[in-house]
Amino acid sequence: MQKKYTTLLIVSIALFQLKAIAQETVYPVGPQAGPIVITHATIHVGNGTVLTDASVSFDKGKITGVGASVSSTGATIIDATGKQIYPGLIVPLSSLGLKEINSGVRGSNDFQEIGENNASIRTIVSYNTDSKVINVLRANGVLLAHVAPMGELIEGSSSVVQLDAWNYEDAAYKTDNGIFINMPSLLARRGGRGGFMRPPTGDPVKEAMNKIETIKTFFTEARAYLQEKNHAENNLKFEAVRGLFTGKQKLYVRANEVKQMLLAIDLGKTFGFNIVIVGAAESLQIASILVENNVPVILDNQHALPTTEDDDIDQLYKLPAELKKAGVLFAINDANDQSKQRNISFNAGTAAAYGLNKEEALSAITLNTAKILGIDDVTGSIETGKDANIIISDGDILDMRGNQVSKAFIQGRDISLDNKQKQLYERYKHKYKIN
Repeated sequence: MQKKYTTLLIVSIALFQLKAIAQETVYPVGPQAGPIVITHATIHVGNGTVLTDASVSFDKGKITGVGASVSSTGATIIDATGKQIYPGLIVPLSSLGLKEINSGVRGSNDFQEIGENNASIRTIVSYNTDSKVINVLRANGVLLAHVAPMGELIEGSSSVVQLDAWNYEDAAYKTDNGIFINMPSLLARRGGRGGFMRPPTGDPVKEAMNKIETIKTFFTEARAYLQEKNHAENNLKFEAVRGLFTGKQKLYVRANEVKQMLLAIDLGKTFGFNIVIVGAAESLQIASILVENNVPVILDNQHALPTTEDDDIDQLYKLPAELKKAGVLFAINDANDQSKQRNISFNAGTAAAYGLNKEEALSAITLNTAKILGIDDVTGSIETGKDANIIISDGDILDMRGNQVSKAFIQGRDISLDNKQKQLYERYKHKYKIN
């Protein structure tokens, strides 16, 4: 019996050691130790401005100077001659830290609850700072992410996180900044693979309208509840949406069809909510209405087919430039489950190839996103007083051939860019003796 236990112990230790070797050595770093100045770089501010042969200084996590001449007294100097400096990229919508392996490993996913109304669900408490996806995103210049739930109708609250943290409390950048709802489709036939071949069951439009009424009823009851000063008992779902009525939260509405977006705007008017449209594939058709009602949009995925057969094949590629021309505030996302937001800068690069200039495309994944998420006072651009969320690239961040992030700082902390994919690259270079 003793021999059996000894054998089990040896095997367990061996497995633990193998597991330890397989993990990348990435861990959060402490606060910025002293002032840092990055010199002789091309600085893309994020608001459309580009500074050549310029410097940026930061201390205690905040940017203290930007321009041709900044104070470097007592600072660590980083010479970035020939390199490009950008604001840290921001993912406007993701399931990062909630969804690890899309299928086959149920225990790695915690992004969705059952039931129509999950208003009290908070994604921040489920956010997993040990996700292996996080380190890959950092290596591509992504330093912040807006993490949102998914669900049937009223999905729950989202939060913005920074990607250098021990736990979700450390990660929280802006907590419970929005409530997500999924606007029902008003198409008589549902989409999806083969969707146009399947006959509808029941009356899908009637079902959709009933669900929309369910949403309106919930917010009507929530408003009445919140107007009362005293309650016999707290209603957690009503309490969760209090910020919508005070303006501290935004209502993010998943909608691609024109009818869905118009209903979302009407919902905002009815209750006085700040609305953001997520998806917005057909947003160009109502661009003037979006501008009139000050409704921004998050474009979910450019590298996809057009939504209708009458659209140009490159309609989604051109959409950012057309929305910019119309005056709509927008952010660009990468909603593909396979790439998991790592290609967000290349989606912006696609938009630059189809009508936006490169600085406008950069804003769509930095400052525009910060404005939509309500964090533009502290991040989104390289400006004095904002958090030092900064990346240094050897080349063009929007081009996969030039996107070579050599250094990144989150709130002034010099973070590791190591990740499992880099380690595998080095491992097999060594195995096959590739120089």
